[in-house]
Amino acid sequence: MNSQMIRIPFMYILVVAALLIFAGVAGAQTAESNFKSKCASCHGPDGKGGTAVGKTLGVHDFTSDAVQKQTDAQLSETISKGKNKMPAYGSRLKENDIKDLVAYIRQLAKPK
Repeated sequence: MNSQMIRIPFMYILVVAALLIFAGVAGAQTAESNFKSKCASCHGPDGKGGTAVGKTLGVHDFTSDAVQKQTDAQLSETISKGKNKMPAYGSRLKENDIKDLVAYIRQLAKPK
């Protein structure tokens, strides 16, 4: 009976761990998808702003120190409320989606 009591919590731990891993993967996929559909047309797939539209609008390079030094709250606010010519996405994205986009923007600056 004791061996069953030990196995049940262990199984729950495995299930919870698997769910957390899958949630992280799903969040990353959603962030990438949101980035491609909402950001890449101006900021480019690499976030450097090298698109024709990005150059015309003078968008920020997400890999730059100026962007990377901003706090998560600042980046979230810009995504949510918009800034200058950038549209606001707060009514179209959930709070977690915006948080995941900020994390995605952060990883664009990391060496590959």
